[in-house]
Amino acid sequence: MSETNVNQVQEVIIAGMSKTVSNYDYAMSELEALVEANNMHAALRIDQGLDKPNSATYFGKGKVVEIKEDAEAHDLHIMVINADLTPSQVRNLEEQTGLQIIDRTGLILEIFGTRARSKEANLQVKIAQLQYQLPRLRTSISNRLDQQAGAAAGGGGGFTNRGSGETQLELNRRTIQDRISHAKHELKELNKDEEVRRSQRDKAGLPNVALVGYTNAGKSTTMNGLVRLFGKGEDKQVFEKDMLFATLDTSIRQLTFPDNKQLLLSDTVGFVSNLPHNLINAFRSTLAEAANADLLIQVIDYADPHYKEMMATTDKTLKEIGVTDIPMIYAYNKADLTEANYPNQQDDQLIYAAKDEKSLQVLTQMMKDKVFKGYVTTTLLIPFSDGDVVAYLNDNANILKTDYVADGTQLEVELNSVDAQRYEKYVVTPA
Repeated sequence: MSETNVNQVQEVIIAGMSKTVSNYDYAMSELEALVEANNMHAALRIDQGLDKPNSATYFGKGKVVEIKEDAEAHDLHIMVINADLTPSQVRNLEEQTGLQIIDRTGLILEIFGTRARSKEANLQVKIAQLQYQLPRLRTSISNRLDQQAGAAAGGGGGFTNRGSGETQLELNRRTIQDRISHAKHELKELNKDEEVRRSQRDKAGLPNVALVGYTNAGKSTTMNGLVRLFGKGEDKQVFEKDMLFATLDTSIRQLTFPDNKQLLLSDTVGFVSNLPHNLINAFRSTLAEAANADLLIQVIDYADPHYKEMMATTDKTLKEIGVTDIPMIYAYNKADLTEANYPNQQDDQLIYAAKDEKSLQVLTQMMKDKVFKGYVTTTLLIPFSDGDVVAYLNDNANILKTDYVADGTQLEVELNSVDAQRYEKYVVTPA
């Protein structure tokens, strides 16, 4: 969107093909939510029931005329379509209706372009935007994505062919390809740094729990509630807002429980149905926390009537990014907006409310039961000369009993596998 309209809600048409999409009404309600997330309002909805899209204009000829007339009658200038269109379909629709056409992938890219905050997220989005533009150099009327990607790359306007012939078009293509290569190189360097940090976290021996799920299901609210209870201060809160894709960055916080057990909690980017493949590929590194987690918590909007479809979307996306065979807790959030009793735990499932402390305590115990199964309870006899070991264990382990004997300090203590191996020499062998 242009700078002059950044705070102005744009009235748009949303449109779709009902027979080509399963659960069409849900798909269109999701499109409307995406439109709202992009500072737009769906003022008019147009549906068509063709068995398959028209290869030239997506919609049938009669529907195209109807769209043009309805747009003029309502003084609307943008149409968002619940499908991925070919470049020629976009060009033909724009020529025949006089509207700016945005397909589903283009819409999601616009949202991601405004949400990216960190350097990594900006690079990931820029790569996806440039890849999207490459086959569309001659189709865009307003160059909205061109301007966004050009600005993100530090340049001026976009790359759309401005009538200077095939040579200029080829130059534009090479320019985009060069920028993609440059951005990928920058991202690779950032990923190396993150791999080093991840390796350091792994050496610390702390379990990693990742929150995953559909966008706006309440992952960030859940994380903030847990951080308030077990984190190190309010400054560790992550951004949360009632909108799709409120944040694209993975946030990691350390939780320390009253028994001194610790874990790392990750809040990952949310999913949406039919997330563009180039975005899935771009965000693989961001979602690496989920891929390397010891436990996943799938946060589900239990108040949404389509929550089962959202769960299916999450499961599908996790498989696409290679996240499989990791234990999972199914956390049905927003129970306070339903008539369900909460918190209510059944095996690996929890009905809860992210702003309810009792709910968070139950979720915490479920997490601990899963990730701390490898802890061992043992008795250590530590000489008085090794007081630093006692100090460390008092700060970092669950001390069940302390006795002072002639040879030193005897502790009955619960240890993780790393500390159990580290302090094996102090273990008291049963008589």
